[in-house]
This record gives sequence, C-alpha cells and structure tokens, in this order.
Amino acid sequence: MVIGLVAVLALLGLGAGGVWWATDHYGDQVTRIPDAFPEGSRPPEPPGHDDGTTFLLAGVDSRSKRPTTGSDATGRLWTYGAQRSDTLMLVHLGGDEHTAYTVSIPRDSWVPVPGHGSAKINAAFSWGGPPLLIQTVEHLTGTRVDHFGVIDWHGFRSLTDAVGGVPVTIAQDAYDPEQNRHFTAGTHVLNGEQALAYVRQRHGLPGGELDRIKRQQEFLRSLVGQIRGDVRVTDPFGADRTLDAITRTVSVDDRMSNGDLRALVLGLRHLDTADATFTTAPIVRSELIDGQYALILDRQRLRAEWQSVETGHPPGTGR
Repeated sequence: MVIGLVAVLALLGLGAGGVWWATDHYGDQVTRIPDAFPEGSRPPEPPGHDDGTTFLLAGVDSRSKRPTTGSDATGRLWTYGAQRSDTLMLVHLGGDEHTAYTVSIPRDSWVPVPGHGSAKINAAFSWGGPPLLIQTVEHLTGTRVDHFGVIDWHGFRSLTDAVGGVPVTIAQDAYDPEQNRHFTAGTHVLNGEQALAYVRQRHGLPGGELDRIKRQQEFLRSLVGQIRGDVRVTDPFGADRTLDAITRTVSVDDRMSNGDLRALVLGLRHLDTADATFTTAPIVRSELIDGQYALILDRQRLRAEWQSVETGHPPGTGR
C-alpha cells in the first residue's frame, strides 16, 4: 500500500516546501525492512526502459495475534514457515507520470523458487521472506523490482477502518463455506473485518482464485478512490489520519528513502484511478501437482508483456 501513501501525499496539493516537509515527516514514520533484496545478480533494465518505478506489493496471511507490519508491529515480519504471501501484485508507475500498470500473480502459480525447486509462489515468502519472494518474482518475470511493500491482515483491517470503510459492489449473492460468511448483492461499505473476508474469499466463487484476484484489484481501486475523495472534498483532516494509518500498517524496503518518496509524490500528482490498468498473469491451465491445486502460467507471454510495460508500451494501449 505504499501506492496509497504516495497518493495521499500527492493529493495534499502542497508546494515544494510542503512536499519536502510531508515526505520527511511521514516518511520517517514508515517502517523499513532491512536487507529486503536478494544478494547476487539481478535482472537488468530492458533497452528503452521508460524510467518508471516497479514495486512488488504483498499481502501476507500472518495469523499472528500481534501485528507484523508497519510501526504498530510487535511481532516478526517473517518467521520460517509462519507466513505466506496471500496477495501478490507487481506495479509499474510509468516514467510519463500518468500511468500505472498492475499485474496480479495468483498465489497458486506453480513457479521455480530459487534453491527450492518448483512450488506455489506463495511458499517463497514462507521459506525465505522478502529476499526469496523478490528473487522468485524477478526470475519469473525478468523484471527488476525497485521497491517492496508489505501489509498483514492486522494492517489491512486497520487501514480499511481508518478511511471509514471501503465501498464495493457485489454482483450476486455469494457464500463462502470456508469462512462461513454470506455476501449479499449490492453496493456496501465494508469495514476492516468484512473487507478482509471479502478479498480472501475464493471458495463459493465461480472463478475461484481468479475471481478473488478481481475482488482484490477492485478493492484496491476503490480504496485509492475513497482516499482521494475524502482528501479532496469531505474531510481535509482525513489526510493526516490516513497517512498515519498507512505508516502504522505498511512496511517497505530500506532502500526506499524519503527522497525516493518525494520524487514519486512530485512526479505522480496527476495520476488518477482512470490511469490505472489491472490485469492478471496469463494462465495456461490448472492441474494437481503432488496433490496440490496449481496454476501453470504462460511465462514467456508474461515476460513479454511486462517488458512492454517497462518500455512504455503496455498491452492493449496501442502505444
């Protein structure tokens, strides 16, 4: 949700001096993850790179009773075997300062995990924390991740509540047998607990995991829209509350300096949700592997599409 932090700062409409103060003030509160990136060689930027920035955003299914991300964290972000990446999004903010492209990578994607053979991609965080997850995604996509952001279940609930809930539109009634929850068709403003249940559901949905990804993408778009609406129109003091909530709940890599944050704010002040494209990594088929449900990705197509994003020619834009 570092994107949310950038969005709120950008919406403050501050002059250069104000941006400098705000990014230092709130940037200093953001929890940095030490040694988040893998050691050794990493993918180079492709020829014709658009000078944009690529983020890997993860939501982890920590079942710890204590928060593990953000300044509120009292538990460890990563303990071997204790957490998996429940949500994974690769986000590229274009160098033209007007585009954002997001690819969701399904948690059940069967991929090579360096040093561990092949497995579901959500196991990478479980086995090696942020460095192994970043390394796995870089090997899969051929892209170089510039920054990493992570939020756990505690943080997700708290952030949703801090913005006064997030509106979502449910197309039809649904029941999740795993969580024993009913979701009623219509538009609802979900609080943190309801929202977490909503974006986690896959059982009882016709498309299973893929429908869950659509929900997660729609929720993120709505969350950013909610933040922008509150700050612009109804609640100018909501910016401070929202920024505080983000810094309390989100952790980022220790390579993200306040200067990096400032550059993003100044560069993306005009970015709107209409400029954001959401898609899902291309899937060839699903199958059972060692008794596990797995999704087989079209890796060659994924790499080609992501390279086109990084060079300023996202798929389907005709650019």
